[in-house]
This record gives sequence, C-alpha cells and structure tokens, in this order.
Amino acid sequence: MPTGKVKFFDEEKGFGFIASDEGQEVFLHISALPEGVTEVKPGSRVEFGIVDGKKGAQALSVRVLEAPPSLAKMSRKPADEMSVIVEDLIRLLDNISGGLKRGKQPESVQSKKIASLLRKLAEELDA
Repeated sequence: MPTGKVKFFDEEKGFGFIASDEGQEVFLHISALPEGVTEVKPGSRVEFGIVDGKKGAQALSVRVLEAPPSLAKMSRKPADEMSVIVEDLIRLLDNISGGLKRGKQPESVQSKKIASLLRKLAEELDA
C-alpha cells in the first residue's frame, strides 16, 4: 500500500490532501479515515489505498502510521527551545492584533490553535 504524509486536513470541511512518498497529491475525504477518527494532523504519516476519482487520485482505507509530535504533549523544554516557541507565538499574536485593529476577528480554527498553544506555554512556564 502507498504511504505519505498529510499535507492539510480541515475537519469542518471533511477533507484534505496527502503527499504520497511517490510525489503524488492524493485527495483525502473524512470517510476514508479509520472508524472513530475525525481528523488527522498535517505531517501525520499514513498508509492508504488509491482509487482514481472524478478529480484525480483519492485515498481509501487510510491507516495512521505515526502522528507528528504535539506541542500539547511536549515535555519540559530547555530555555533556548522555549524562546523559539515564544517568538513564534509573538509573531502569531502580532498577526492577529493587526487584524483585530482593522475589525477582523481571527478564524475559529486559528483561534483554537493559538489558545491551545498559549495554554501549553503557560503550563510549561509554570512547571
């Protein structure tokens, strides 16, 4: 069976794409995920079957081989690694700030991700 990495997956829309190890881009519909799985994170290694659909290659019977490491599950990081995470969060927050000043609320998905990252950072700093 072919393998690859999830490039993108939108749980709300129910689809995404896999970059196969052979270089092919494969459409991934939520119905191809294992029972009980409603999303896969970008970077997850997957194994899948392929069928030619109306708009190109489509994944069937996806099996998650390896999920990418999660910031939410990271162990205590050294200070130099934490500084990189803090700097990345500052950039994300600056982008949101600019939008808020123009009266634009961030997308729900983006807001949830940033809130999760901020909570994890607070836990790390408090540990």
